[in-house]
Amino acid sequence: MRKLVGGKLHGIRVTDANLDYHGSITLDPAHCEAAGILPLEFVDVWNKNSGARITTYVILGQRGSRCCILNGAAARTCQPGDELIICSSVYLDGEEIVDLSPAILTFDAANNVVDRLRYKVSRDDAGGYHFAILDEDGARLAVPLKSGVRQKRAS
Repeated sequence: MRKLVGGKLHGIRVTDANLDYHGSITLDPAHCEAAGILPLEFVDVWNKNSGARITTYVILGQRGSRCCILNGAAARTCQPGDELIICSSVYLDGEEIVDLSPAILTFDAANNVVDRLRYKVSRDDAGGYHFAILDEDGARLAVPLKSGVRQKRAS
């Protein structure tokens, strides 16, 4: 079994850091559902501002709040306004990667969803891997993507 990306919130901003809580990260249920992230699921959190990397579990906040709140010890790793990457994982046999298509959401500074993307891996007849990032319409985007910029389709 291999650990692979299950879903990702890319560039979401911290709205609060609450040290006096038992722990976890509080997220808007709409964001979690769109990325396939479940309540109580463990996620990796990568802080683009500080470089801090932690693992914690998800609890759901108020729907529509666009919240991203670090709680308990996790609150020491992030400050309001920090830009995060939150990634869930799935465990699959390596051959199952062609059936995987995780959702990736990108955000603006107010935690509104900017892009809804998908990762896709395919294999050619010789067994080689091919990686693609697809937009909402299934069009292939240029790789690598530049963060925070609407992407152009690959030629």
